[in-house]
Amino acid sequence: MKVAYVSAEVVPYAKTGGLADVAGSLPKALEKLGCEVKIFMPKYLSIDESKFGLHYNWTIGEIPIRINGVSRYVHLHQATLPGSNVEVNFIDCPHYFNRGRIYTNDMDEDERFILFSKGVIELLQRFGWAPDVINCNDWQSALIPLFIKDNYNWDRMFDHTSTVLTIHNIGYQGRFSQSTLFSAEIRGDLYYPGGPVEFENSVSFMKAGIVFADLINTVSNKYSHEILTEEFGAGLHHTLNSRRQDVYGILNGVDYDEWNPETDKYLPYKYSMKDLSGKIKNKKFLMDHFRLPFNPDVPLIGMVSRVVSQKGFDILVSVINDLLKLDAQWILLGSGEDNYEKIFRNLSYSHPYKFASYIGFNNELSHLIEAGADIFLMPSRYEPCGLNQIYSLKYGTVPVVRKTGGLADTVKDWDEENHYGFDHGNGFSFYDYTGFALYKSVERAVNTFKHKDIWRKIQLNGMKLDFSWKKSAEKYLELYKLAKEKRG
Repeated sequence: MKVAYVSAEVVPYAKTGGLADVAGSLPKALEKLGCEVKIFMPKYLSIDESKFGLHYNWTIGEIPIRINGVSRYVHLHQATLPGSNVEVNFIDCPHYFNRGRIYTNDMDEDERFILFSKGVIELLQRFGWAPDVINCNDWQSALIPLFIKDNYNWDRMFDHTSTVLTIHNIGYQGRFSQSTLFSAEIRGDLYYPGGPVEFENSVSFMKAGIVFADLINTVSNKYSHEILTEEFGAGLHHTLNSRRQDVYGILNGVDYDEWNPETDKYLPYKYSMKDLSGKIKNKKFLMDHFRLPFNPDVPLIGMVSRVVSQKGFDILVSVINDLLKLDAQWILLGSGEDNYEKIFRNLSYSHPYKFASYIGFNNELSHLIEAGADIFLMPSRYEPCGLNQIYSLKYGTVPVVRKTGGLADTVKDWDEENHYGFDHGNGFSFYDYTGFALYKSVERAVNTFKHKDIWRKIQLNGMKLDFSWKKSAEKYLELYKLAKEKRG
């Protein structure tokens, strides 16, 4: 199976969120299953050419791509994805990508990813490499299915190339003014109220991808059903429902080479299911670092997150004073909306023995919190997949989550499972998006922590689970085969 994997960000080259982690891991897992995979991404100014061994492809040379009536010239740089033989193709156009950020609010943001999408197809043509499937990710590459079936349908090379659109977050849709039709050379008769590329008087890249891709998938099974509803579909639920037979959900995997308490290079003390003694040592190390008083009988609640309302910080803040009355301590790592950052800074000063925060991002500290915390809180309003709850399960850090998206697919409530006679609960969860529901779930976890034998059982139930990329990649391979059959 030949797979062109297209993403606006890929670890280790460029990252703003979970998409980059997926794009840096899934292609490697697909290669191990026998696929020939080529990654395509923009060459941003921030990418260190010497560090990652990028080299210029002189054979391809300059490629003219017409955007908004002007020919922009694209060059190709290439490298090999670390830990694999996967070829990474960097689409280089300084006019669009030599900017301070991966994503911008610039007036030509649409042109940047129109060029990226066309550049992928132009490179495939010059390679003479017809993939069985092009896996597009989110709105930044969602025009490719339309281009393959319309703008480039004259090229018989793509007659049997299928397209899959992976939606990591339906909330980000790539919406631009009607002038984008001219910039992208999209036929005007595709734009009309309710048409294939029109959404609320704008051109929507995401909607175009949903309409024209052969198959669509999201990053968890639960989220694939949620986006069909008005509550979670961000206005595109009608379009998605028209294709509901073609919508699938595949849970993201995690990279256990990086996230494993037995081998984690950031941990001062390694530990495993057989010997959890290192976990309590990591807890003391972490709490000493933040000058929190250490007590092995008081649970430490950790959070590593973007500090924004979507992640549940609105309902968390609404009950924070009640939460701080519980017999527990807190450490938060993250950044985001100013009002929440200010609240958590103030809590660090007003409750120095109960609450500590690090406003910003620190990769080493994120590992330490996963290992040192007893409880990990993720009260998201919606969560397409989520990764930290999966890391937490591996690290024996019991997650407390809202029952949505990938959180619902991975965390099984201890009390609920026991009620039905099951014995594989691995965390605590709540459904109602309210501060009260959040508080009661945290309270249940804090109270259960006092019962060491039960707590150990919950920890081990989580640690024994396997969310490696191999299982997810096998499901992607099945999806690709279905897409290929659909294309014919």
